[in-house]
Amino acid sequence: MPIPGNLLSPTTESVDPNTSGWTPKLNCTLLKGTGGRNGDGCLTVRSVAAGEVQARTVSSYPVTAGTTYQVFADAAGASVPERIGIRWLNSGGIEISITWSLTTMAASAGWHRVGVAGMAPVGATQAQVLLSSTPAAGAVNQFWENVYLGLPIRTTGNLFGFNAEAAEVDATGWTPLVNCTITRQVPALSWAVDYYLAGGHTVAMTATASGNASMLTTDRPTVTPGVEYIVYAFLQPPVLTATAWLELRFYDSVGNQIAVQRSVLAAPGTGMYRQRASLTAPSNAATCAVAAGLDTASAGQVLRLETVVAAVAPKLQAGSVLSYADSSFEQGVGGWVTGAGVATLARTTPWGNSYFDGAYALAVSSATATTSTIRSGRFPAPGGAGLNWRAQVIAHPAAGTWSSVLTRIRWYDAANVDLGASTGTSYGFPGSSWYVLPSDGAAPANATQAAVELVVTASATSSVIHVDWAVLWQVLPQTAVAVAGDGSYVELTLRESPLDYLLTVNRVAADGSRTLVRGESGLINQQVIVSDLVVIEDHEAPIGVPVYYSIDIYTAAGVLASTRTSGSVTVLLADINEAWLKDPGNPQRAVKVLVQRAPDWSRPIEQAPFVVRNRRNKVTLSGLRQGLEGDLAIWTRSDEERIALHLLLDSGNVLLWQANPGMGVVDMYVNVGQAPEGRVGQLAQEVWRAWTLPLTQADMPVAVGVSGSGGRTWTDVIAEFDTCADLLPVYATCEDLQLDRRTG
Repeated sequence: MPIPGNLLSPTTESVDPNTSGWTPKLNCTLLKGTGGRNGDGCLTVRSVAAGEVQARTVSSYPVTAGTTYQVFADAAGASVPERIGIRWLNSGGIEISITWSLTTMAASAGWHRVGVAGMAPVGATQAQVLLSSTPAAGAVNQFWENVYLGLPIRTTGNLFGFNAEAAEVDATGWTPLVNCTITRQVPALSWAVDYYLAGGHTVAMTATASGNASMLTTDRPTVTPGVEYIVYAFLQPPVLTATAWLELRFYDSVGNQIAVQRSVLAAPGTGMYRQRASLTAPSNAATCAVAAGLDTASAGQVLRLETVVAAVAPKLQAGSVLSYADSSFEQGVGGWVTGAGVATLARTTPWGNSYFDGAYALAVSSATATTSTIRSGRFPAPGGAGLNWRAQVIAHPAAGTWSSVLTRIRWYDAANVDLGASTGTSYGFPGSSWYVLPSDGAAPANATQAAVELVVTASATSSVIHVDWAVLWQVLPQTAVAVAGDGSYVELTLRESPLDYLLTVNRVAADGSRTLVRGESGLINQQVIVSDLVVIEDHEAPIGVPVYYSIDIYTAAGVLASTRTSGSVTVLLADINEAWLKDPGNPQRAVKVLVQRAPDWSRPIEQAPFVVRNRRNKVTLSGLRQGLEGDLAIWTRSDEERIALHLLLDSGNVLLWQANPGMGVVDMYVNVGQAPEGRVGQLAQEVWRAWTLPLTQADMPVAVGVSGSGGRTWTDVIAEFDTCADLLPVYATCEDLQLDRRTG
């Protein structure tokens, strides 16, 4: 699949099926190699003689001066390190300057990432990608693939800007705290071919002398008190025995540090390991920062960081009230304690040894063959008595044997008084697999808080169980459906959906006809489930006709695993004289218009008549009779409706026309031809307009997905832009801002 947002063509990006997107610039010849990961092809750059070689893209790509652009590629070369650059050109194709990456620290025959980012200089209107290495002889090969040039790719929801996250521009996103200097380095690191958040540069903290060393981000993004945040980054320790750590720090409005959470890396080696820390912002928190460091470092030791993110902490299960620290044990045991028995609690070690989420789990160890009770911290359980809640953990036996695990919920009132526990559900615990262990319980009277509680029974000494993915949530209907928004569409909610399974959703009419529902990637037909909570907006549900939804869930291999059926729902349109015009791929542009006159339909057909000598009747050869064509006359009743209709028509996309039943028409996908707009009166102030829309019946678009923000919020806008004025040259409309469609 092409890299999203890439200015380069798929052929230039992947060097498949040929090298036509590339040309020699200095001291080299180009060949098509094999063994690439983004398609089998790769670009072989072969030196003609000793000295620097350069290859560039054949095409120049449009850029906007003052805008930051990123370039990266995967490279391989057994004997020579490499670098990559952006060559800035003016409107006449004359080179203005080149933004070069640092050279890779060492040659590597394995695929590794190189990249850089920089701001297009004044006068730049075009850019090219440059690939460079400096062999000591001729006939030395350097290999390249997976090449990207475009706007910076950053983590959605990150409170930090691109340079603090990736350090592809410079190292100014960090400042020394204690005993260190900060630079950038480009080690030969291999990333998954489709992991685009990793660039080439890492932030490198070098200990000046023996002792503790640490650094801090310079950005202080704002936070909301009472919200739990998570920070994470890839850490590369200098040696296996190094104590490397990551911290989330909160500050008040005057810059005083008021809270901190450290997460220490239990490194299994000296590679790159993602470490996480989470904490709820205190009531007086205003901003946050990330710190990283080494304890008891030796002089000259280097800690490297990559992909630094601060964001609102995720919920492992939609609606779970447990904190991330108590759900996924990335920094320790969270609020979990041993309530009874001899069990001891610790975080598993080393990193990646045992986990279901993240890189660690909770290790519960029993020295004797006895029963112990462990429980999480207390968390709010709003809603009142009688509501059903579900506690769930995912666990596996790690050592010894365990006869049973009981999952239950313990309840507390507002004064933290223990109200007892639910009955719970007991599970046998054989083997060493990961098991999902849920249990439901109804909240008793006066309950306002709850905790997840496990009663674990070891049947052998020195037994260990690993627990992860602890969640507690109010049980709601698995499938819910309702008319939503402005009343023009149906919202379908699917809860407790199995991750990584495949989803198919059909709309079923009263006559039993089934139509696939549209999602962000087109019609939802065996699409991968990426969240346990799936919310689908069906903007093509018919007007005035009851429908329900049939949901099929398949395994990753395509085997039907389960089915669901929603209740019935009907979208209504109060005024029978009104109709909806919708763009299936851009439902935010839908317009409700007043119908002046429905079309008089015609159905054209291609025919060729032939006169046969001595015969009275002609012989006519006919094609297939075509769909309906006719003129729909409508009014817009305000300037807002008129502007909205222009926006709807601007794209020229296939539209959906919907009217009430009984009006002599059915829902129809149409193409709209030349659309005259006329006034209905002589006064200039009259806002009504009369439109005649020439309609041609069309098929339902099957490949068009529903456009959306993809999780992008104002947090992402604030991380990239300082003021509203900075948005004006980048986004032409508010819709462009919402969908991140930039000018230039």
